[in-house]
Amino acid sequence: MYIDTFGNCRAISFDLTANTYYFRQDIRETQLGTQLNLKLKVFGLANCAPMTNVRVNVWHCTKDGVYSGYNTANNPGDANSKYLRGYQFTNADGEVEFITIFPGWYNGRIAHIHFQVYVSSAYSAVSQLTFPIAAKNAVYAAAPTLYPKGADPLSYSGDNIFSDGYALQVATLTPNTATGGYDSYMEISVQGSGTLGVGHIEKEIFKVFEMGQNIPNPYASNTKVRINLKQSSDVKMELWDLSGRKVGTVFEKQNKGVGIFEVDINPANFGLPAGNYIFQFEAANNFGVFRMPKMMTLAK
Repeated sequence: MYIDTFGNCRAISFDLTANTYYFRQDIRETQLGTQLNLKLKVFGLANCAPMTNVRVNVWHCTKDGVYSGYNTANNPGDANSKYLRGYQFTNADGEVEFITIFPGWYNGRIAHIHFQVYVSSAYSAVSQLTFPIAAKNAVYAAAPTLYPKGADPLSYSGDNIFSDGYALQVATLTPNTATGGYDSYMEISVQGSGTLGVGHIEKEIFKVFEMGQNIPNPYASNTKVRINLKQSSDVKMELWDLSGRKVGTVFEKQNKGVGIFEVDINPANFGLPAGNYIFQFEAANNFGVFRMPKMMTLAK
């Protein structure tokens, strides 16, 4: 468990800049299929509280059962493609949301979505989710042109992953009249309380700086982020929206000296609408470049 110098428990996230392409909420690209709005909520088993600022990766096959990034006899796709893959960071309620298509099925596997909850470089949880069988097959039946293979023939017991248990891996599936697609929701529990699991990368970052959560959060106007800089560095803080677009630079200073300071974030300076955003602090010095992102919520 990691307690920062401001007396707060902290979850550790991933370097946003290192993988900007997959940081996106809409993972469809040009893939056709019935729209699926997927919401996942992450809890820590230690205290049943939402886990904030953890990275959640999702990936799944197309309507025809093909994955991006591979081209094999069993998966005749494009090895250079990136569709239907992405990640988000959990907000103050421990939630992430993705816009995608309803996945198809392929021989030996029931329709499913893969996910990974990345708590730190020392600990992540990887699993899969599926859907109620009747509701899932109703999606296929309602769009025979998109899903020409028709109903998924497998049951949970016939699937080589869910056959040993599925009760905690079945997401809800409800029609969304606004999109003409479906909404899906599932709660995920992982070890810890949102603060367990500090690996080598995080330990190296903590030698250089610690960053608290923005306060207040959610916020309606200004919010502040407190930083404890332990080594003189060139520093900056950037804002990103959930599509992976950099909104702007909030703060930047060369050769910033050690000490505790606050960065003020005013959304009016960037014309930001209400929603979730990522702020990422970066410190660069003779020992390397060190970054940490966190989620914040701009209220209406």
